[in-house]
Amino acid sequence: MSFFIHNVSLAFQLVEEEVVAIIGPQSSGIAHMISAIANGLQVPLISYAATDPTLSALQFPFFIRTTQSDSYQMAAMADLVDFFRWREVIAIVVDDEYGRNGIGALGEELNKKRAKISYKLFLSNQLDESEIMDKLNKSKLLGPRVYVVHVNPDPRLRIFTVARKLQMMTDNYTWLATDWLSATLDSFPPTKKASLGFLQGVVGLRQHTPESSQKRAFMSRWKGMQRKGSASSELNTYGLQAYDTVWIVAYAIERFLDEHKNITFSFNSKLVDMKTSGLQIEKLKVFTGGNDLLDIILQTNFTGLSGQVQFNQDQNVFSGGYDVINIDQVSIRTVGYWSNVSGLSLSPQDARKGEQNSYSRVDQRLQNITWPGGKTERPRGWIIAADERPLRIGVPNRASFVEFVTEVHGSHRIEGYCIDVFLKARELVPYDVPYMFEPFGDGQSNPRYDDLVHMVAADVFDAAVGDIAILTNRTKMVDFSQPYASTGLVIVAPIRNSKSSAWVFLQPFTVEMWCAIAASFVMIAVVIWILEHRVNNEFRGPPKRQLVTMLMFSFSTLFKTNQETTKSSLGRLVMVVWLFVLMVITASYTASLSSILTVQQLSSPITGIDSLIASHWPIGYQTGSFAYDYLSDSLYIPRSRLVSLGSPEEYESALRRGPSDGGVAAIVDELLYVELFLSKQKDFGIIGQPFTRAGWGFAFQRDSPLAVDMSTAILSLSESGELQKIREKWFCTMRSCPGEKKNRQEPNKLNLISFWGLYLLCGAFCLTAILVFLVRMVCQFARYKRRQMQSSSPSTMPSSTRCSQVIRHFFDFIDEKEEVIKKMFSQCENPQPQASS
Repeated sequence: MSFFIHNVSLAFQLVEEEVVAIIGPQSSGIAHMISAIANGLQVPLISYAATDPTLSALQFPFFIRTTQSDSYQMAAMADLVDFFRWREVIAIVVDDEYGRNGIGALGEELNKKRAKISYKLFLSNQLDESEIMDKLNKSKLLGPRVYVVHVNPDPRLRIFTVARKLQMMTDNYTWLATDWLSATLDSFPPTKKASLGFLQGVVGLRQHTPESSQKRAFMSRWKGMQRKGSASSELNTYGLQAYDTVWIVAYAIERFLDEHKNITFSFNSKLVDMKTSGLQIEKLKVFTGGNDLLDIILQTNFTGLSGQVQFNQDQNVFSGGYDVINIDQVSIRTVGYWSNVSGLSLSPQDARKGEQNSYSRVDQRLQNITWPGGKTERPRGWIIAADERPLRIGVPNRASFVEFVTEVHGSHRIEGYCIDVFLKARELVPYDVPYMFEPFGDGQSNPRYDDLVHMVAADVFDAAVGDIAILTNRTKMVDFSQPYASTGLVIVAPIRNSKSSAWVFLQPFTVEMWCAIAASFVMIAVVIWILEHRVNNEFRGPPKRQLVTMLMFSFSTLFKTNQETTKSSLGRLVMVVWLFVLMVITASYTASLSSILTVQQLSSPITGIDSLIASHWPIGYQTGSFAYDYLSDSLYIPRSRLVSLGSPEEYESALRRGPSDGGVAAIVDELLYVELFLSKQKDFGIIGQPFTRAGWGFAFQRDSPLAVDMSTAILSLSESGELQKIREKWFCTMRSCPGEKKNRQEPNKLNLISFWGLYLLCGAFCLTAILVFLVRMVCQFARYKRRQMQSSSPSTMPSSTRCSQVIRHFFDFIDEKEEVIKKMFSQCENPQPQASS
């Protein structure tokens, strides 16, 4: 026979009964005890209500669960907390195995989301109202305002009744409940649900049971039983699971009898050795077919009233997920669904089969929720408690660059750029933040900022405000706000002015470039002379005059003052291309020379961080800065090369003396400090760009909600322009602000490779023009010789002509003016008759 367990007293009847299966119990505490007995009897124990996650098949091989384990429910609750970006909750828990183990699972799930249970309020099983009132009253003094309630079903809803009396069902509080609340409310008759207005805003979970014709038919029969008086309450999900559990056991026993024909029992020596007070364990008989019946049950796969019933390897029914419910006025709304496959969504998992088995926060969706007080905005979830001490804020007591932050000498007042940013951001936080500044450092030298961050992580300070760089190793210890200033490490070195050079006009181009320019002028001179010599009288005359003319013509194109003009089409084409090339070259020269004449150039041979590392010169850094650890640990620069400098005055002295006189070759420091230093010094400059990127932010203890709100406030200050105004207040004079005129490196000289395309274009046009000219000349010369032969008598024609004579005649032909050639052609075609004497 199977046995239905409700409470401990019924468990004692197992001593006298021969059972093959146990259904129940409803309590997780009782399930622990009965599971041990079921193991000894080798009797399957099938529970539809014991949700304790520590009830595992590994410890209790005969324990089977047809309801959801709280390990799933607490994963759903943790996703719900993370969805609304809460980081701390208060747990209200019944003090038994069900409550302690369930809330332990919640703590583990919250840790995965970087959240935590800040306080646990344990209540007795009786849920005494005076005890509840005492615990809730004390919790009002705490900071978190998100309550997770995990107790046994309570028809009187005493926790929320007491919370209403204490005015804790307002918009200052957030209430989340596990599925005990939905199980309680679903059991209420419709008349009683009309009085649930005081629960407005509560969000809870309900085990998901998909709609089906089978479920609707059963609910219709249940309504009929209620009308007849056979049933007194509504059905909740546990009732549906109980029905499926009975069906599973009945089907399994029937199949067992079909396969094994009979049921047999035997005594087990292990039970005889058990010493259990009050129970005659030694008289119990062991079910010999227990393992076979267990296998049959675990092979179950059917669709019941609660949905698909199938067991996983942990002997728990596969999770069907949870409905997320919200009590709004007197109605219970389903605002979303949760499953371990998709997380929070607007449709149940059974409606989205085949989707990817992973999800992230950005995929999560819920409908709009009504919170306590009737508001729809997400509650903040925490406050600065009224009786909490003010925030202890560590502030670096700087000795140099005091414009950023320091303690005013002779008083306890803290001021500076960073302090003004913090105070302005605090005004935008939508609640009061009591605080007190505590200087960190002696004011004689800059403190180590890593030590300050360590003190925040160690709870010596609640936060740290100042010029604190956000670094990887620091983010592992504390949470930072949004950066309010951008910075990074840069190199500072002495500079010189290039105006002092008498030959600065030669610097824009390299030697190769100057040679190429000179060669191109000569080439253009030769090409234009060849193309213009036959048609332009200005390019004719004695050789000395022609040489001077063509060179002067070529170089004068630079100033566009040519006295000679081109007449041939090919010459004009070449000139157009040459003037275009010349325009580009002169424009580039002018821009480069202007840059060289206006930019300050570094007198140090250091050109960047690589050359600084490769050298053996000493390097300066600011006392207390993270630059020391970065240079030694990340760039592997020997610590013996690093020189600590405590003030801008020491910066100037060390740079002026240089490495040969006990100073430094360069200083590595954060950009914001360097900009302030250079605003007062004209003989030093920045080499290159920042070689690290960082920002300044405020440090808070891990998971501090204030870090998020301060980040939002800083973004608002940035968008409104307030951050820039604070910067101008502290650092800008009537003339300029630090960093506006940044020193640049020496511009690179322009070399030949930058213009090879232009020279290729010009050379191609010149070569083409020369070829076309030569082809025309060859054709004219051949035509001229042919006409000359036709007009001469055979007796006067030479019998043979040598090649050298032809070439000489060709050059003589080219040297002739175009008009002479045309006249010669005319004479050959129309010879004049000789007059008679």
